[in-house]
Amino acid sequence: MNSIWMVMKKFLPFIMLLMAAPAHANLTHKISTSVQLTVDAAASQATRLGSSYSVSGSNVSATLGGLTAPASATAAATMNSGTYTQTTAGSAFSFTETFNQGDAIPSGTTVTSGVAPSLPAFGSVTTTAGGVAGTLAGSIDSAGIMSLTAGGAGTSATGQFVSEISVR
Repeated sequence: MNSIWMVMKKFLPFIMLLMAAPAHANLTHKISTSVQLTVDAAASQATRLGSSYSVSGSNVSATLGGLTAPASATAAATMNSGTYTQTTAGSAFSFTETFNQGDAIPSGTTVTSGVAPSLPAFGSVTTTAGGVAGTLAGSIDSAGIMSLTAGGAGTSATGQFVSEISVR
């Protein structure tokens, strides 16, 4: 028993040194805080519609009309009327002629720098109102504490706090 104690006594300082040695690791802690405020812009989407023509009937003979090609890329096609007569006089007949004139681009409409000076009145237009900032606000103080205040319609406030710890 004495010999075991002697051996332990001999290695005791070394064992204590191992127990007291600090852990060797790279410890990284990153903290990030951000605030993003957004107010939607007003927007319009206009789609230029083309011209269309159709004719149908029974007991009718026709010198068909149709569409006349536009004079330029900014003009709309026009209708060329046909001549129609009843095939068998006194008999029943049906006749339908339909023309929808497409959209012409108004003269003087030029898009510069991606901005149209005014929105043409085309056949299909979708418009959304812009957001209203109102009381929209966001801040981060020196302690990293963020504050967000709601705004009006079409706004958003987003706050983010990220804490990352990595041990290598």
